[in-house]
Amino acid sequence: MDLADRIFAIKSISDFNRACLEVFALQASRCAVYADYLSLLGVAPAAVQSITAIPFLPIEFFKNHRVYSAGPDAEVIFSSSGTTGSVQSKHYVADAAIYRQSFRTAFEQFYGQPRDRAVLALLPSYSEREGSSLIYMVDDLIRQSRHPQSGYFLYDHRALRDVLLELKAKDTPTLLIGVTYALLDFVEAYGVDFPGLTVMETGGMKGRRREMIREEVHQRLCKGFNVAQIHSEYGMTELLSQAYAARDGRFHCPPWMKIFIRDTNDPFSGLGTGKTGAVNVIDLANIHSCAFIATQDLGKTHDDGSFEVLGRFDQSDIRGCNLLIQ
Repeated sequence: MDLADRIFAIKSISDFNRACLEVFALQASRCAVYADYLSLLGVAPAAVQSITAIPFLPIEFFKNHRVYSAGPDAEVIFSSSGTTGSVQSKHYVADAAIYRQSFRTAFEQFYGQPRDRAVLALLPSYSEREGSSLIYMVDDLIRQSRHPQSGYFLYDHRALRDVLLELKAKDTPTLLIGVTYALLDFVEAYGVDFPGLTVMETGGMKGRRREMIREEVHQRLCKGFNVAQIHSEYGMTELLSQAYAARDGRFHCPPWMKIFIRDTNDPFSGLGTGKTGAVNVIDLANIHSCAFIATQDLGKTHDDGSFEVLGRFDQSDIRGCNLLIQ
């Protein structure tokens, strides 16, 4: 069983810890940017014997460096959305099959087989936003769906309303995934009473609508679709895994992904559960780039292993799924 297979077969904390140390040793020797970073920190890779001793690479490195630990060429390069003149993050992916295995396995773990539901997207299609890891995933889920109504509806809200009503009448399991402001735009124009619908927001309104706290957003969406809960997806260009929240903004990770919280005043000091700090992510699907990422998100973890995202650092770039559409 190769390393990728072992990662997606993780069943326990000990499995996770062993895989972390193996991936760390690999990337400390093969990822030039990460190796230089460790050297500047004075960290000898051979001395790292526990996952708590593994340094996290600041996510900003993906904007100005080639964070890559395989060769020679990447199969896919994912890029972040950004405002005019901003520097985009780039994620060099050596093997797109690993990304597909990651998001397919995680989606099935949380939501079941995509072929068993209609998948509707308030997002641009992949041909319009080539390079988006989110659209790559959604495009694959749509193609796996066996329902002919599955597809993109960003530019035709009336058609989306009609399809939702048709699917409701047939009692078809349905997922509607979209950027937050597009979902709000839709419910303000066409409210749809569909209590069985799974509505998943991917975040983001900067530059499109006034900022609202999550509770207000979810309250409006719940009312607009007549659903009890709004689901959320947590992912980013620099990661090859996603976490999902089925209620109350509490995200859960697949077994090969884990969240840690660092002190905002001391980036090398961790915080316990319930304390707000900056989000560090271990994403072992990032086998061929860097699996240990210090993000610009603020959040906290809980005793059940879930986590919340509470915001972003001041001065951090506007980025994310809300900028997919300009």
